[in-house]
Amino acid sequence: MYTLRPPFFYRMLSPGYLACSLPTAERVIYLTFDDGPDPDATPEILNILKAFHVKSTFFCTGKNVRSYQDIYNLIRDQGHEVGNHTYHHLNGWKCSAGAYLEDVRLCREVVDSNLFRPPYGRITLPQFILLRKEYRIILWSLLSADFDRKITPEQCLNNLERIDTGEIIVFHDSTETLGTLRAVLPPFLELLLSKGFRIKTVPAG
Repeated sequence: MYTLRPPFFYRMLSPGYLACSLPTAERVIYLTFDDGPDPDATPEILNILKAFHVKSTFFCTGKNVRSYQDIYNLIRDQGHEVGNHTYHHLNGWKCSAGAYLEDVRLCREVVDSNLFRPPYGRITLPQFILLRKEYRIILWSLLSADFDRKITPEQCLNNLERIDTGEIIVFHDSTETLGTLRAVLPPFLELLLSKGFRIKTVPAG
């Protein structure tokens, strides 16, 4: 079960404690990708972004960075931002604060960033209190639902049509989402640019 928008409680904390959106006077959207790098999806996503002259933020799992270091290096070399997404893609609701922080630390060994996104958006209060001392915690304002096998690419694109300045959009760079991304990402970028949005990376500071 998921919702396209984050829970109201999370939105109340944004952007001072965790960021569901990044209020700005500029006409800006922040595009993000979770769970990579992936040997099938990430290079193709990078090619699409390059064709549109767009930079994005990739929240990477440490285990995938270790497995596909060359693809991670490609993300950085092409000027994209990266963030910590834990080492093993942990659900914070299902593990202790100590175990969770150790997994985040392991990821930091290979992902040098003070941006952090909890997998599934699930983080406990103790985990949050400890992590916010070192990280800028980034959630999202709109979920693409690219991972949902029950919806078509057209429905996925429809989910993304109502966007506003400062929104943080999340996709996933994985083999499972690649078919949807191929169909959705180019027209979505065209839509954003046609509406006069600039697409930027999530600022680390």
